[in-house]
Amino acid sequence: MKQERKRILIIYTGGTIGMMKTRHGYAPQKEKFHQLLDAIPELKAEGMPDWEVVDMDPLLDSSNITVREWNTIGTMIAGNYDRFDGFVILHGTDTMAYTASALSFTLRNNSKPVILTGSQIPLCEIRNDARDNLITAMQVAADDRVHEVCLYFGGKLLRGNRSIKYSADDLIAFESPNFQPLAEVGIEIRYNFPALLPACKETFSLQTLKSVPIGVIKVFPGIQFELFDSIMTERLKGIVIETFGAGNIPGSSDALLPIIRKASENGTIIIVCSQCPHGTVALGAYETSEALRNAGAVSGYDITTEAAVAKLYYLFSCGLEEKEIRSRMEQSLRGEITI
Repeated sequence: MKQERKRILIIYTGGTIGMMKTRHGYAPQKEKFHQLLDAIPELKAEGMPDWEVVDMDPLLDSSNITVREWNTIGTMIAGNYDRFDGFVILHGTDTMAYTASALSFTLRNNSKPVILTGSQIPLCEIRNDARDNLITAMQVAADDRVHEVCLYFGGKLLRGNRSIKYSADDLIAFESPNFQPLAEVGIEIRYNFPALLPACKETFSLQTLKSVPIGVIKVFPGIQFELFDSIMTERLKGIVIETFGAGNIPGSSDALLPIIRKASENGTIIIVCSQCPHGTVALGAYETSEALRNAGAVSGYDITTEAAVAKLYYLFSCGLEEKEIRSRMEQSLRGEITI
């Protein structure tokens, strides 16, 4: 008996992969991009899944993607969840890791492959990375062994909430600094089965996100923390602090710790991440980081800034109490941190 083809929904959000040359530079053009897709013979070859395309409106450069677009993409997936076996999201590279992280949290109890991909060179160009990224993403999206939100790019399948954009001009643009790739692609797709999340047996649902006020502060030598005092109000719900090394801050500054205490007393959740791509935050390992813990900060361990921001949005949108949010930020919900 001939095996029935899997059905994949391609969600086109914009980004370099579908852009065309215009007088004002590259810009997305929906109709021409659809024509280019239809002209790729491999997408209709035996062994490939059946597919449909839906477009986000308007199509956006990924630098313009916001919480609203994360909700739009999530709603598109949720509305078609029972009709398709997998999903491929074509997205610009600049904020792809943020979107992948956000979807990993908002798609609750997801057991289907949701693969984000894009390209550094548009599909319209003769030499491009768009074609191979798209074809492989489609094959992964049709694979029953993947049950999570992933990012595929340049021969590597990464957990979405573990990925970061590493290069602006290399064809291998993304890395997963603290977690091994879920698959590496050469002649064959070689899956790292122990790293894959198992299928969830609970009922799928979508948690839309609220656009709550969240900030990011990157510590640098000579930083004047007192400049941030004015933003530490009750309105600020969460803040991610990118510290040195394992969670260290300048020991000579007396301004930061009172600001963090003030923010914590206002109900603001302070998450400590490391500026180092590799390694983990260990609050208390050094005297300069123990002060952060005592002031009310929460360890992000080896979470990326992208995932920390998305996770804060998600937990606040769930309507949880401050104590519960603080606790869950130090727990792995979707494989985003190593405890």
